[in-house]
Amino acid sequence: MRTEPFAENELSFDAFLGGRLRIAQPKTGYRAGVDPVLLAASVPTRAGQTLLDLGCGSGIAALCVMARVPGVMAAGLEVQPAYATLARRNSATNGLALDVTEGDIADMPATLRARQFDHVIANPPYFDRLHSTAAEDAGRERAMGEALPLADWVRAAARRTLSGGTVTFIQRAERLPDLLTPMAAHLGSIEVLPLIPRRGRAARLILVRGRKGGRAAPRLHDGWLLHAGENHGQDGEDYTAATSDVLRNAAALPFPA
Repeated sequence: MRTEPFAENELSFDAFLGGRLRIAQPKTGYRAGVDPVLLAASVPTRAGQTLLDLGCGSGIAALCVMARVPGVMAAGLEVQPAYATLARRNSATNGLALDVTEGDIADMPATLRARQFDHVIANPPYFDRLHSTAAEDAGRERAMGEALPLADWVRAAARRTLSGGTVTFIQRAERLPDLLTPMAAHLGSIEVLPLIPRRGRAARLILVRGRKGGRAAPRLHDGWLLHAGENHGQDGEDYTAATSDVLRNAAALPFPA
């Protein structure tokens, strides 16, 4: 776990959403890619609603939601003090009022336990360390290596969600069984949207959404295609037009109706 604040020479300053956001993040350690941006784009929120980002890191997912939908009131919970500090810095830099609380999902601070939200999102650690190798950097390992079971993430998210509100996770495809069981216990109207790297390839990531009090049957949607063509282009910028619109222009990534 990273507790000491990052020094300036340890940080890079990166543009997200086509330059709409300028984000400070560590040069080494956990660095956000497109995953939190895709997660943020999938949230069906509107102005005046509230959102909680569990394990918010440096704040990218929540800030992307706020940049896409002005008027959303967002909060974040982050266990690593250094990353919580970065999230507050990024909030101020971008003129977005993200309310960041430092604390553990397993022992949530009372200030958050007293609140509920229209939408809860999470980009929890992807890797079960019983079957994978830990990262060398402590901050990256806390972000990527599972210390708290996914069932506990789901339970915490559901408790913080208003009736009729949504809970959305992004996770690796092989972890889908670990998400579906607790989501079925605490949420309804579960939907799964595979993120297909390119046509003919298996999904490596999934978006999974449940609704508090939802009663609709579970749905497995056709996949969202991330890249065009059979192989990466020379510059790696071969996203489909729809995905590029999400990443560059702050467009929504809707689940199919």
